Amino acid sequence: MVEFAPTLKPTEAEIEAVVGVIAGNEIGNGRDAGYQPFGILLRGTPDGEVIGGLTGYQLFEWLFVQYVGVPESLRGQGIGRDLMQRAEAWARGRGLVGLWLDTFAFQAVPFYEKLGYSVFGTIEDHPRGSRRHFMLKRLD
Repeated sequence: MVEFAPTLKPTEAEIEAVVGVIAGNEIGNGRDAGYQPFGILLRGTPDGEVIGGLTGYQLFEWLFVQYVGVPESLRGQGIGRDLMQRAEAWARGRGLVGLWLDTFAFQAVPFYEKLGYSVFGTIEDHPRGSRRHFMLKRLD
């Protein structure tokens, strides 16, 4: 018997269990997804408190940039650009094909375009009255 158990706060172990099933299927089909979590953290206090950064994961020779957060007090200083350039350098060092991400129309589309990213897909009305853009940058 299988129980369906919705949760709003899956633990890291629960997420890893689901990823393990997917990875097991891919390896069974002769492919290794190469899943690797990745992050560049911004630490802003002597005790190392994380105040922002970039996180994502490598999967099938691409780096997905899931979150980029720069505290408002540090914006406009090139930190976001530096985070993205460091992520690109990491991806190049691993021989990845490129990076991809998603952002909302009211967020950072021009920022990513300045860094060489282009829109490859859009969801209209997400959120209602706006749109969500999917962007990529090939490294080759």
